[in-house]
Amino acid sequence: MVTQTLKQLAKFVPSGSRLALPVDYAGVSMAMVGPILESGARDLHLVCVPAGGLQADILIGAGRVRSVETSAMTLGEAGGAPCFSRAVKSGAIKLRDATCPAIHAGLLAAQKGTPFQPIRGLIGSDVLRHRPDWKVIQNPFSDTGDKIVVVPAIIPDVALFHAPLADAHGNVWVGRRKELAAMAYAAKSTIVTAERIVEHDLFGDEDLTAGLIPAIYIDAIAEAPGGARPYGLWGHYATETDALMRYAELAKTEDGFARYLDETYGQAFVA
Repeated sequence: MVTQTLKQLAKFVPSGSRLALPVDYAGVSMAMVGPILESGARDLHLVCVPAGGLQADILIGAGRVRSVETSAMTLGEAGGAPCFSRAVKSGAIKLRDATCPAIHAGLLAAQKGTPFQPIRGLIGSDVLRHRPDWKVIQNPFSDTGDKIVVVPAIIPDVALFHAPLADAHGNVWVGRRKELAAMAYAAKSTIVTAERIVEHDLFGDEDLTAGLIPAIYIDAIAEAPGGARPYGLWGHYATETDALMRYAELAKTEDGFARYLDETYGQAFVA
């Protein structure tokens, strides 16, 4: 069954999963944070596409994350991500520092079924020095010295995001947010929360087809109006900056973070 509840969607994220999450402006499924915490999933390996924020910070603060691959971690106008910063400093999580192009390149390789994707711009950087899984090779099509970096395919076990619209057949409309399609095409499974699920086939609407992810790439959808809040969702509602500011203030301390979890989700859920 494609259409499910939030609690059923959480079963797609077992302990140890490599979980792909989108950047804050591209449809973050905040509605799934509580169900994932309640499910007990832990030792998650987060892939932020290409940067992380509130959703990742909460999962980290709750002790559910083992590693994070990201180009940045930020709460935007609210500043840095406090739980992430504490976890990196204490060694509670392993950080796989990346760049935006490198993460997108890894997902592209996964989509195409290739072991790696070549990119430029990393040679000589500190990021490359700390990523032994990124290799520098000679361009095989050049007769002169031409070094390029190859980034291994990033294959998430699960991709999770929030979309404005989906249908009961499993098709999901993401409009211009093509990074969401990239996540779905690269991942082994994709789960989506949506503002609205309609019964009719969205592929019947010529104006929507260019922005659709076909049902073949979607494993389950749950309807969750307002499911990106306090983040915004394009065309629907704006980011609630005050809510992010309050989280940033509370999460400065572990006690404050526990209070936030209790107020927001009804339980502490800290591992």
